[in-house]
This record gives sequence, structure tokens and C-alpha cells, in this order.
Amino acid sequence: MKKFIFILSLFVFSKVDSQNTDSLTLRKIYDFYLTESKCYKNLEQLCTTIGGRLSGSPQAEKAVYWAKKAMYDAGADTVYLQPCMVTHWVRGAKETCVLKSSQIKSSQDLNIIALGGSVATPSIGLTSKIIEVKSFDELEKLGENNIKGKIVFYNVFFNEKNISTGQSYGETVKYRYSGASKAAKYGALATVVRSMSSAKNDSPHTGAMGYDSTVSKLKIPSFALSFTAADVLSEALKKDESLTLTLKCYCQSLPEVLSYNVIGEVKGTEKPNEYIITGGHLDSWDNGQGAHDDGAGVVQSIDVLGLFKKTGIKPKHSVRAIAFMNEENGLGGAKAYAKETEEKKWKHIAAIETDAGGFTPRGFNIDTLTGLYKLALKWKPLFSPYFIENIDKDGGGADIGPLEKFGVPCIGYRPDGQRYFDIHHTADDTFDKVNKRELELGAAAIGSLIYLIDKYK
Repeated sequence: MKKFIFILSLFVFSKVDSQNTDSLTLRKIYDFYLTESKCYKNLEQLCTTIGGRLSGSPQAEKAVYWAKKAMYDAGADTVYLQPCMVTHWVRGAKETCVLKSSQIKSSQDLNIIALGGSVATPSIGLTSKIIEVKSFDELEKLGENNIKGKIVFYNVFFNEKNISTGQSYGETVKYRYSGASKAAKYGALATVVRSMSSAKNDSPHTGAMGYDSTVSKLKIPSFALSFTAADVLSEALKKDESLTLTLKCYCQSLPEVLSYNVIGEVKGTEKPNEYIITGGHLDSWDNGQGAHDDGAGVVQSIDVLGLFKKTGIKPKHSVRAIAFMNEENGLGGAKAYAKETEEKKWKHIAAIETDAGGFTPRGFNIDTLTGLYKLALKWKPLFSPYFIENIDKDGGGADIGPLEKFGVPCIGYRPDGQRYFDIHHTADDTFDKVNKRELELGAAAIGSLIYLIDKYK
């Protein structure tokens, strides 16, 4: 009996000692990020010297070589460029939208932006009456008799009752992405959609749209109105159903071009052929600087390399930081990484994606593969002093999603999302909107999670 008690005491002491060691190491990690991190400086450089980085653009190409240098500067053992073919859509000159009403004798310019992937209007523009709808069911009920020859206005609001703004975005983004083909099916000439946001301002939100030839072979121009402009249009329609919009855009879809994911790596000391990865997407929309979406995720990932090189913490597994290309409008980078993973049979211990902005960290979403979620629940007390309270199921992200089929446990970093969709895909997504400490605290949370996964998996 005494022998059993002695062994049990050793086990309990060992467990407590390990927890104390982990607690001290996390404090060390947070100290590093709050005093030595290059996140904020790197983000400033990326946003202000390069700016918007739409796939296929000269700015995206510059960003690739910027990221390569930044990873080496952070202390990567090696950095390589992984080729990927990416979408090459060009916006062209600034779009215009003019509302005219003969009944109330008004003419007004409305703030509008073409959606990514849209075709152009005729060079002289496109003028037509408007039909306002609030759902696809309403569109279908109106049918061709009411829609043909008109511009469809999807006036769909965020559900303000949702606590998660991401949930509201998920419920409305289908009108942005699929609305053009569904309207073209009934003979519409173009579509405009209320921006995917609850922020009552005059900044229109772009984003990807797609054409579905199984719904309609006709491709029609597709735009987003700012929240304010959508309100103006809706109110004007109540007074004059015969008013018109004149729309102009100059978009082009060009052949795919060669680009690159940028992959920086710190070699593992015990299992160098097993990988823990963290990444964000290097591309961004062209109308802003891509600061929160997703420059923040890129610089947070790059700084993980610095963590392991500059603190003396040596990972057992190899740690990769990945700046993915083409997340916004094609996922060319995600597909290329998954393809090479399959071809080279890379073994991934975990994959983290940070693509929800550089706001205050709240937690992680972790899928249940390989028992990682249950293991992470045990780490909640370690994260509690740093206000990381949420360890939830069902993790992932667009760039790491293709790895799930290989059994890779995927994790989504989750900062506070209440302000994210105020500036998402707008000209307001600029470096000055990012708070230095919030960005660094998020990077520290990601670095801490990688440390724990590396130690216990």
C-alpha cells in the first residue's frame, strides 16, 4: 500500500510540476510577444508600402517577396515559395451608380463597388428599373414576368440577434455569392446587394461572387451598395417604384497566373518530418490595405518563427508559418499546399488558421480529430490568465480546410469578432484600425497553443 501511495504521489507531483513549467513558459511567451514582437511593425510595412494585394496583381507579387524576407528575418531555418495558379480578376476604373427619379425629381450618386469576379457593364453603362427582394424565395415567387429587364436589389440585413457576427455573415453571404446567377435565371440585367455588414456607414463591402452555369448561362454584373446607399435606395423605391439606376463597372477576368505560397520553417529537434503549421492569407481585396483581412494573420504566423528562434524554446516537431495566396477569390494556395501534402505524404500534427482579424483574442475552435480537442480542454486553466476562455469544437478555415481529408486536426483562431464585419472587404481595412496590443496578444495565444501541442502530441 505504501508503495502505491508513493507512486501516486510521484505521479501527482510530476503532473503539478509540468503544469507549473507550462505556466511559466506561457508567461515567457507572452512576455516575448508584448515586448519583442515584430507583428505590428511587419503589418505596418505590409499595409503601407504594398497595400491591397489582390491575387495576380503586382502588389501580390511584391507581397510574396516581402513575406519571404520577413520570415528569414524572424529566424526561419528555411523559406521556400510554393507555386500555385491563382485567379486574375481586375477591377479597372472606379465603379459608379446613379439613382434617378422623375417622380420625386432627384438624381443621386450612390457608393457602390463591383463584386470580385463580376463581368463588366457595357462601356456606356447599364440603366434599368429596380426590383427589391429580401430572399431567394421572394425572387422565385416574383419570377420572370416581374424581374426580366430589371436590376435585382437584394436588400438583406444582418440578423442583429446573433451574438456571433460571423453567423450573420454566413446567413447573408449567399446573396452576394449566388445572387447574380439566380437573378439572371429570370432575366435580370444586373444585381446589387446590401453590403455584408451591420455597420451603418457609407463604405461598400466587396467580396467574391460566382456564376453558376447550371442555374443560368448568362453572366450579369454584380455590385454591393454601402449600408447607407442601400437605405437610400430602399426608401426611394417606396416613393417611386419606377426610379432607375445607372451602373458602370470595368471588370475583367483574365487567365490564371502563377503565384506562390510563402512557407517558412523552424526545424524540429526530435521529429523534423512532422509539422505544426499556422497561417493566414497574403492576398487581400484591392480597395483597402488588407490589414485585418488578413495581414494580421500573416504577421502573427510569421512571428511564431521568431518565438522559437529568439526565446530558446526548441520545438520537437517542425513548425511552419504559411502565407497563403488566393484565399479571397479562388483558394489556389490552399489547393497547392494540400496537393503537395498528398504527394510528399507530409504528416501534420495540427494546422492553425488565423483569418478573423487582429482583434482581442477570445479562444480557438478545434476539431475532434486525433483527440486534440479533449487535450486542449485541459489547457484552459493555463490560458485563463490571458483571457482565453473559449475552447470550442469544429475548427478550421478556408486555407487549411483541404487538409482535413488527410486527417489533420484543424484549428481556427478566434478573436473578438464584433467589429470585424464593420470593415471587412472595405477601403476602411487599413493599418490604423489595428491595435498593437490586441495583435500581439493574439499572436501570443497562437504561439502558446503551438508550444503546448508540440510538447504533448
